[in-house]
Formats: sequence, C-alpha cells, structure tokens
Amino acid sequence: MRAAMLVLLAVPAACGGAATTTPPTAPVSAPSPYAGSLACRPCHAQIYDRWAKTPMANVVRDPREHPDAIIPDLATPNPLVTFGVADIAFVYGSRWKQRYFTRRGGELFPLPAQWDVTHKTWKPYHVAAGTDWWVSSYGDSNLERPTGPLCDGCHSVDYDVVAKQPREWNVGCERCHGPGADHARAPSRANIINPSRLPARESTDICVSCHSQGRPTRPPRDGLAYDWPVGYRPGLPLADYWRLEDHEPGTTTFTHYPDGTAHKNRMQGNDFEQAVMYQHDITCSSCHDTHGTANPAQLVAPATEVCRQCHDPAGPRGPRAPTIEAHTHHRADSPGSECVACHMPAIEQTLGDVMVRSHTFRIVTPELTVSSKIPNPCTVSCHADKSPAWAIGAMQAWRAMP
Repeated sequence: MRAAMLVLLAVPAACGGAATTTPPTAPVSAPSPYAGSLACRPCHAQIYDRWAKTPMANVVRDPREHPDAIIPDLATPNPLVTFGVADIAFVYGSRWKQRYFTRRGGELFPLPAQWDVTHKTWKPYHVAAGTDWWVSSYGDSNLERPTGPLCDGCHSVDYDVVAKQPREWNVGCERCHGPGADHARAPSRANIINPSRLPARESTDICVSCHSQGRPTRPPRDGLAYDWPVGYRPGLPLADYWRLEDHEPGTTTFTHYPDGTAHKNRMQGNDFEQAVMYQHDITCSSCHDTHGTANPAQLVAPATEVCRQCHDPAGPRGPRAPTIEAHTHHRADSPGSECVACHMPAIEQTLGDVMVRSHTFRIVTPELTVSSKIPNPCTVSCHADKSPAWAIGAMQAWRAMP
C-alpha cells in the first residue's frame, strides 16, 4: 500500500515505425488509510482533549518540541549519565521511569541510563543476557539494539518496519480504532473500529497486544527479532500474530512466579487471560478508560467503586458475606478493605523496588509465600513487619469464626 508505483506506458508502433516509450512518471504513492489523531478532534473534541493529557498520548516526546519532557537535571554530574540533552532524540515514559533514545544512522537506540521517577535517582539501563527472549538476537551494546523492532511498534501508530518510521508517535486514536482516513472523510460506524462494539476477546486483544510479554508467531523479518506483534491491527485475531510467553508451573522464571502470575511489568495481558473475569467476557475497558479520567490508571471510577459495580455482598456475584467487613476482616474504611489490596497486589516489578499491580485477581495466600516464594499482599503491602506464618495464623483464625 505504501510502495510507490512507477507507470510505464508503451505506445504502439505507428505507420510502421518503431515502438516508443513514454518517460516514466514521478512515483505515485497510494493514499494512506491513516488520518492521524488530529483528524479525530473536530468531531470528538472532548474525548481528544482528555486523551491528549494521558500517558498514552505522551509516552514518547521530543525534547526539542517539549523542553519540559526531560525530568532529571542533566547538568548535575552522575557517573551513569554519559550523554547530554543534544544526544536525546526522544524521551520515553514519565510515570515510573524515563528512558532516553538517541538517533544513529536513521535509527533510534536506547541510552545506558534511566531515571527512576519514584526515587528520583539514576539507574543503569541495559537488558542483560538470559532475561528477555530476544537478547541473543542482538549485540550486547545498547547501540546494537534498535528501538524499532524492540519498542516502537507499541509506542506509535502503524510503525513501518521497512521505512523504520511510524505513521504517528504515541498511542494515537488509530492504534486502538484502526485506520481512520475513510471515517474522517465520511463518518460511519461501518468504517471505523470501536473496541466497545467488538466481541470481548477481540476488544481485549487490542490492549493485550502491547500490555503483554510474548513472541511473534511468524519468523523474524530480515533476521531481526521483534518484541511486538508486527502486522496486527485492531479487529484482527491477536493469536495469529502474537503468542504469550509460556511459563512453567511450579517454577519462578524471568517472566512468571510459580503459580503463573506475572513477575514483571508489561504483563497485564498475560495475567488477565488467566482471570475468571476474562472467561466471562469482562474487558479491559470495563475498568479502564484509555481516553483519560481523573482516577489512577485511567480507571472509570475509584478502584473499589469499579469492583463493587459487579461485586457486592448484596449481589449475585459475591463476595459471599453479609458485609464488606465480614468479607475482609478489616474496617470498611481501611486499606485492608480495598478490593485491590488483596486481589491485585503490587508484586510485579517495573524498576527496582517499584511494583505494579497483578491482574489475575487471584488471592496470593501466605501459604503460597512459604511454598513458592510468591509475595502475598498481607505481609508485602500492609503488614511488612509481620511474617507469612503470622498471616497464616490470622487467616486460620478468621476461618474459625462462626
């Protein structure tokens, strides 16, 4: 579709003369099926303006266009920081960590230090051997690991693996809604993808395509290993392009705990596809609004309110207890009665001791901590001064209550 076409017209011989050929025309590019996020704004101004403030709309920023994009002060010397502002083509991230990409020979590469936003400190950035599956396909230096095949497909719209350029940087409208040029010209439900109208699994696939660890189902292109599903578009079956990372039950791996819960960040999809809610066609958008909200993680409401839309002591889906206090054994207004405290513990590493929440919604019991070294929410999130044995005793006492 993007390839230019040369038109060569042969003119028949006239009056017995030799055939002539017209000079080739200038290359003609087929019109792009993509319109860009700005084309959505005239009709969807309120949604666009909310989205424009989200992390997804600002995951990749050019410091020349946004001088405030670089969070740390690069003028302060640090042995990890071997680069300056002039070396940075783009910054990536701003919530948990910030990484820096430099341009060499038309490609982007990660620089060797990252900023820990939580602790306001520098940490090295280098993916070590024996960790991510793709490491053995590249050299050891960051400057041998281009971000195109390893990062950019999820940080942009329609990344072209040949031209090594995206249609648009950041998670724009068409990253989730599909190509929108036809829709921008003649708006219709028939010429745009609305994830809320897709079958539940196809809707969830859109989020899982980037919020997961996996491998492409097709051979690497040009010998390169791609860490995102090349060719996938909203509405297509993700399984044709992407296979979620396997795990070995009973074994702690780089990606998983022994029970299959994710061990690291960017694995919400790996978690959620194990969840009972996924089996019952709950989607990511049941809880999150990627267009932006005032709540953490772009939740559609405060976390406990989101859960209690479906789960309430008076409702058919439980919990099986007369009150929240009877279910949690904590005061209703305490952190111990927040649904996410027990069902979504922050045990998945994003950087150092900075953790994000699991999405299996299974309870990690203190017994699992003893048997399989999986952190449980009682002694990790709330009672850090207590042991798993203490938590086991407390839960046994609850079970013994009439």
